[in-house]
Amino acid sequence: MRHTPPPLFLPERCLFLSARCVEKPVGCTASDRVSPVSHVSVKQRTLQSLMSLWNATLARISSTLLSRDWTLARRMLGSGARCARLRSLTRRPPRFPLFRSRFFGSLHRVHSVEHKKLYGPIWRSRFGPFDVVNVASPELISQVIRQEGRYPVRTELPHWKEYRDMRGQAYGLHVDTGPQWHRIRSVLNPKMLKLAEVSAYAPVIHQVVGDLLQRIESLRLRSQDHTTVPDLTAELYKFGFEGISSILFETRLGCLQEEIPKDTLKFIAAANNMLTLSETVLFLPLWTRNVLPFWKRFVQAWDDLVALAQMDAQVLAGKQVEGMYLTYLLSCDKLTLEEVYISITELLLGGVDTTSNTLSWALYQLARDAASQDRLYREIMSVCPGRQQPRSEDLSRMPYLKAVIKETLRMYPVVPGNERKISTSLFYLCQYLRNLYFFPQRMRCPFHEILSTQFHLCHYAASHDEGEFVDAECFRPERWLRGDPESYQHHPYSSIPFGVGVRACVGKRVAELEMYFALSRVSKRKDGAPTTEPKTRTLLIPSKPINLRFLPRA
Repeated sequence: MRHTPPPLFLPERCLFLSARCVEKPVGCTASDRVSPVSHVSVKQRTLQSLMSLWNATLARISSTLLSRDWTLARRMLGSGARCARLRSLTRRPPRFPLFRSRFFGSLHRVHSVEHKKLYGPIWRSRFGPFDVVNVASPELISQVIRQEGRYPVRTELPHWKEYRDMRGQAYGLHVDTGPQWHRIRSVLNPKMLKLAEVSAYAPVIHQVVGDLLQRIESLRLRSQDHTTVPDLTAELYKFGFEGISSILFETRLGCLQEEIPKDTLKFIAAANNMLTLSETVLFLPLWTRNVLPFWKRFVQAWDDLVALAQMDAQVLAGKQVEGMYLTYLLSCDKLTLEEVYISITELLLGGVDTTSNTLSWALYQLARDAASQDRLYREIMSVCPGRQQPRSEDLSRMPYLKAVIKETLRMYPVVPGNERKISTSLFYLCQYLRNLYFFPQRMRCPFHEILSTQFHLCHYAASHDEGEFVDAECFRPERWLRGDPESYQHHPYSSIPFGVGVRACVGKRVAELEMYFALSRVSKRKDGAPTTEPKTRTLLIPSKPINLRFLPRA
């Protein structure tokens, strides 16, 4: 028997959105969308009539497309869709609480966890100019990722693109799409994702970790109780910047010195400002740029970030440019000089917050859990006794060290959520083979641009799902150990902090190597931590300074 959806105008099914249409419950007619007004002028009545005619036309177009595409979807899905019902995303959070949560930093709790409880694993929400479909279950996230196509498309960053157009810069990984993005990514991958290539960075990373240990010891002895290191996150932020810059440039920038160079401080401040202002600039309307200072600060932050990576004066003057990764990019002749600049800038930016925040939360959780801390210490000492430094090949014998990092990233994912746009002609999400949600790639209507569906993958909500992780709010590294009594079965997409597939984090292996080496050497002397809550800006960061007491082990 052939099934087609009823001929109702359901914009939620197609995600065809018009700012001029007032939202009404599903099933409303075109006349319901225009409220009758008494004592109106002829011009206003004419306008209302035209709007009614316009909405009726859209209803017919939408109904026709849905009937055609729903039939096609059933044919492509086969028997699995026979018992499924075409569902509409009719419920959504109110806009103001979402605006408030976005600005005041509790997005990962309100937007993901609480909304999942209210609306289920899939719901709609409005963020600034974007109407977004949120998916918060591992199975639905996997369905989105598996239908991405050869060139996955992230949600556009119009403010990033506008800045780079204004400055005449290349777009880079975060802005470019399609074959152009793939070309840049294929050049960056070999030296960043191949394990053998990344292992070559081990000596450089160990030098930076050694400086971090000296810095921690200096701050500890300087404190009143000679044990507490205040605001450890700030020190780990400097460590992350020093580590990634040493790999890219093979140049020490002095982030962990007593007197930090002025240019280094400028970059650290610029990175913080850019991440903080990015969401604000995206959300505010264009007319506020001449009234409020956020856009000017955003542009200045990007100018400062790019300035560090622009070494054209040295290149054009014929001077030698050192640095394992930078030398590779300049010598491969596959990227323009502008693309090298912007790629280095984005790698610097991504390599700082990721490492520092994860290490902060790992040390914080270990300090609260004496049993986990002791188990990690015994494993490290069994593989690297005394003052021996771990090598890349030693990490395979440290499963608990890796489990600690995995559990930290599960509880505090690097990015609480990211976005995707449809890149295939037919896109669907099927929940438990009962409820089928169909999303067209795009839809063209008169006087409207082509619109496409945007998805928000709620990684924080998925990784805190009690159905996937027992006692999800508890720190239990044992869940990641094979054969351990505490290990649990979970969906492979329930915790993917670095992403998967061709759009996975390009610096994943470098970040992991930095965290393994730093945690294995630092964790020998620590104890105690105050309570702090997570906060989001674009990445998940502590809302309060983390102060740890470091005690030398006997």
